[in-house]
Amino acid sequence: MKATLRELLETATLAVFVFLLLQTTIQNFRVEGSSMQPTLQNGQLLLVNKAVYDRIDLERTSQFLHLPRSLGERLVYLFHPPRRGEIIVFRFPLDESRNFVKRVIAVPGDSVEIRGGRVYVNGKRLEEPYVKAPSFSEEESMTLGTDQYFVMGDNRIASNDSREWGPVPLKDIIGRAWIVYWPPHQLGLMTAPAGEPE
Repeated sequence: MKATLRELLETATLAVFVFLLLQTTIQNFRVEGSSMQPTLQNGQLLLVNKAVYDRIDLERTSQFLHLPRSLGERLVYLFHPPRRGEIIVFRFPLDESRNFVKRVIAVPGDSVEIRGGRVYVNGKRLEEPYVKAPSFSEEESMTLGTDQYFVMGDNRIASNDSREWGPVPLKDIIGRAWIVYWPPHQLGLMTAPAGEPE
């Protein structure tokens, strides 16, 4: 009886640990709409890697531990920050109860310009093989501040993105679109193009 109770307790503890680990590292996401076509289709289900952009705020950590103020980088990423070309899931800046999926076009410190339906990052045209039809949006330009990301949908004509409501703050980024798992015949790992301007 004691051995069975102990095994049951160990199994329950392991199950809780696995559940908490999955909750903090992976999230489901359902694609809604056509803004990411042809890369993502309406109704597809994705797994989002929430751990890939995990970071430690050295300023807060040093304050909490009463250490001397850190020099250099404020944030240290366990893996890496969001990069150009990656597809991310984030809280919509105008309604944080909704999550959106878009592609990172520019990262903090970049200048981004849209002219003639083409995107230029730091003065160089961005090669975008995933875009089938250029947009007809108005010309605009901006330089991104610290912790700001400029995102756009691959279907530029049908995308509500940073051109409309500005950059996405780092704090609103949930994670990177990682695996398409539904429908089963489209099962696959998502990879990002280089995302660097020519």
